Amino acid sequence: MKENINAIEIKNLYVSLNGNLVLRDINLDIVKGDFLGIIGPNGGGKSTLLKTILGLIKPDYGSIKIWGHKNINKGRAYIGYVPQYAQFDRDFPISVEEVVILGRLGKRKQLRYSKADQMRLDEALEKVEINNLRKRQIGELSGGERQRVLVARALVANPKILLLDEPTASTDSKFSADFYELLNFLNQEITIVLVSHDISAISKYVKSIACLNVDLFQQGGTEITPELINELYNCPMDLIVHGDNHRILKPHNGVVNYVRNIKL
Repeated sequence: MKENINAIEIKNLYVSLNGNLVLRDINLDIVKGDFLGIIGPNGGGKSTLLKTILGLIKPDYGSIKIWGHKNINKGRAYIGYVPQYAQFDRDFPISVEEVVILGRLGKRKQLRYSKADQMRLDEALEKVEINNLRKRQIGELSGGERQRVLVARALVANPKILLLDEPTASTDSKFSADFYELLNFLNQEITIVLVSHDISAISKYVKSIACLNVDLFQQGGTEITPELINELYNCPMDLIVHGDNHRILKPHNGVVNYVRNIKL
């Protein structure tokens, strides 16, 4: 297989849910090694796009290639996925390492976990810096710690692509900063697609940006302009400058309240 092949290629993708058009004529090439940030309003189709890439939602029309594979089942083997919300029964007696190694289920050729599975488990726990939590019960962890467990579960299958859907939505700002630094480190080896409402983090950490609101809007680099926000959210906003690295977008009906460290 050619090494210069795109990680993901999406051509003329249309997706409808319950009779409503959610994604319209989406064309997107995600190159190997990219760190793509996808922003957009609630209901704009961001989560639907990730689930369609995973084969969980069948498109009305269009095609998706994952690492050159048209067959979604073959392509999905290259992907690790961290969902928007993961519900845990806090009283269920399962440890961190037991949750993480579940990510190896699709790689097993025998009933028991192999030495290779155990090695991948150790590597994943080390990468996300939760090896010290491996024996803890999942219900004892904080929201931020549980998110790291989910990333480790995605990494244990040794994916080439990592999809994350709002991974910091229910965590505090301190965790978010550390988490984005972790993704930046992982991006040295893995292509990352991150869906987020955190525009400031998107601008600071990603290599490229896509804006999705049924239609897909793209521009070069990681610049987030007032014009792009206006087009994406379909409402007027003002950009106020305070110093070289500080920008505030004027609130509009609660759509965008506060943004700092956006590179313009």
